[in-house]
Amino acid sequence: MMRRSLFPWLMLLLGLALPLTRAQTREEKPAPAAAYFVQPEAVDWKALLPAPPAPGSIAALGDLEAVLQVQAARTPADVAWAKLIEQDKVFADYGDVLGPWFEEKSLPVLANFLSQVTADAWLVSNRMKNLYPRLRPPAVEPTVQPCVKIPKSNSYPSGHSLRAFVWAAVLGDVFPDRQADLFTRAHRVAWGRVIGGVHFPSDVAGGRVAAQAIVAELRKSPAYRAEVEQCRAEVAPFLLKKAA
Repeated sequence: MMRRSLFPWLMLLLGLALPLTRAQTREEKPAPAAAYFVQPEAVDWKALLPAPPAPGSIAALGDLEAVLQVQAARTPADVAWAKLIEQDKVFADYGDVLGPWFEEKSLPVLANFLSQVTADAWLVSNRMKNLYPRLRPPAVEPTVQPCVKIPKSNSYPSGHSLRAFVWAAVLGDVFPDRQADLFTRAHRVAWGRVIGGVHFPSDVAGGRVAAQAIVAELRKSPAYRAEVEQCRAEVAPFLLKKAA
């Protein structure tokens, strides 16, 4: 009798727990859509991305020291920046670089294109993180105090850094004359993850290397190049207004 009476409660608890687990997974790693321009399985990503510093190595100790020194010098403005870029939104990260007109609602073609590129970047990022099960700074050293949420995924390479540099390159294809400014911003966005205490500097560097590999694949795609031309046509009127 007792086993029979407990069974419905166990099923109820399982039913409540499963949706929570799925919600946490979605929050950490949004379920990526099918690839648009890059087929992740068609590239040997491990050959393109060097391994992170080995645990206990001089390079790894230097990585950790950098995180601790950045933490010691962290200001309220630094914390605000780390929390802003934690959102991982391309229009928020690059809006003040390109201008107030650079917003999702005004540029639907570009917004959709960036969404597709971001989906591809997520697919590759997930695959690369699975290659190298590196712990994040707070798991390596208890005195590291993050000012942003600690993701559950592996530390290397930094997904935020990867996407920041992919976005900078893609936007640079659409706005060729702003490439330098876009990459300056990408570096700042990527470093914000070190400021936040959730990545080592080599994670950020790995994200940049990974982004370069992804962008090289993107530019091989005729569909990608066609989308770039459509986006240039969409933004042209805004650039003319700015020039006037």
